[in-house]
Amino acid sequence: MDYSSCLDHPVLSERYFYPWPNRFEEPFYVEGKGGRLGCRYDRGFPAGLTVVHFHGNGETVGDYLGDFSGRMKLLGVNLLLAEYRGYGMSEGVPALAAMLEDIPPIVAAIGVDPARLIFFGRSLGSLYAVHAASLYPQAAGLVLESAIADPLERILERVEPWQVGVSPERLRAEVERVLNQREKLAAFSGRTLVMHTLNDDLVDVSHAERLYSWVSHPKELVIFDRGNHNNIMEINRESYFAHLEKFAFACKT
Repeated sequence: MDYSSCLDHPVLSERYFYPWPNRFEEPFYVEGKGGRLGCRYDRGFPAGLTVVHFHGNGETVGDYLGDFSGRMKLLGVNLLLAEYRGYGMSEGVPALAAMLEDIPPIVAAIGVDPARLIFFGRSLGSLYAVHAASLYPQAAGLVLESAIADPLERILERVEPWQVGVSPERLRAEVERVLNQREKLAAFSGRTLVMHTLNDDLVDVSHAERLYSWVSHPKELVIFDRGNHNNIMEINRESYFAHLEKFAFACKT
């Protein structure tokens, strides 16, 4: 089969994504490029900002409907929990590069001025949040949690280039073409918050430091002393949401 990008090769998709069905009440469906996406849209603040959240590869929208959604509501922001192809209540099959094409339909479905949006990416979701920020550089803010600065590093932990039908040089060039985090961040002019844990066991804290160095001011880097990649929010809950509250308030002004 011919793929528009080697990053969408099924071997990589099978090793990078962990989709499973997860149903919840009141899904907000978006017609994405690869099928209908089962997102969730909480919009109780007509004059407020809207956070567009992209979760990690081992999570679904349903995982964020409890404490996270409730705490975000206390910040006075609307929340769009974006879902990936094949996850939760979405149609389609996950594909690393192709899913970048789902971002414009998601933003269009939200129905607000992009200048009123905050993109939020956790772990793998940082690839989609950064891409969104490059497409909508006028957005109010960007939050990167446990985020990835070097996608090639993460990809090579899962596949060898020959397994996706390309040479090492070709794979590197394709990652640079499609997932160049530094280049995309250079296009963004809004406020940025980078959060990471010092003891992240999956994505080293150096990723956060690089991402922070690549974004323009105003920006903030928060490195938590406690927690790891998968419990950063739970272990640092009060400080985590305090930083988000301060960030959301700054984005409003």
